[in-house]
Amino acid sequence: MALIPIVSIPDPVLRVVATPVPEVSDGIRTLLDDMAETMYDAPGIGLAAPQISISQRLIVMDCGGEEDRQLYKMINPEIVDSAEDRTVLEEGCLSIPGQTADVERPAHVDVRYIDVDGNQQMLHCKGLLAACVQHEIDHLNGVLFIDHISRLKRDMITRRVLKDLRQTGGKG
Repeated sequence: MALIPIVSIPDPVLRVVATPVPEVSDGIRTLLDDMAETMYDAPGIGLAAPQISISQRLIVMDCGGEEDRQLYKMINPEIVDSAEDRTVLEEGCLSIPGQTADVERPAHVDVRYIDVDGNQQMLHCKGLLAACVQHEIDHLNGVLFIDHISRLKRDMITRRVLKDLRQTGGKG
């Protein structure tokens, strides 16, 4: 397994709609393993392929704690149902280092995806897992969590990240 560099805003790959994965191959399984290792190392609770400059519909997530790991590797995930009731959680993003904001999303969602064995799965997500899967699927659609907040807050966060990247020579 290998760590993969995570791209930061304003990298254009973060704004591209990712392409579906045509088949589950050993290469896809290895990439998902590398994505999981990269996510844990960052550290984060979710990572989408566009965040590592790969415009494919792949995500990894683990909202459990150190002793309670629950790693999901999802190929071509899609939200098939979402609650009308909404909840607000503080979100951050490995591609927007050091910044967080309160984001309102559906309180629970049902996600259909393909697992690493090529089988279709359904997952009912609520709480942090619901927010995380929505955040990661947004990445596959070229959407960032800052797109869900006011323009003023979004502009402030973007300016801070760009300033930090300039000061660190592009390393978040």
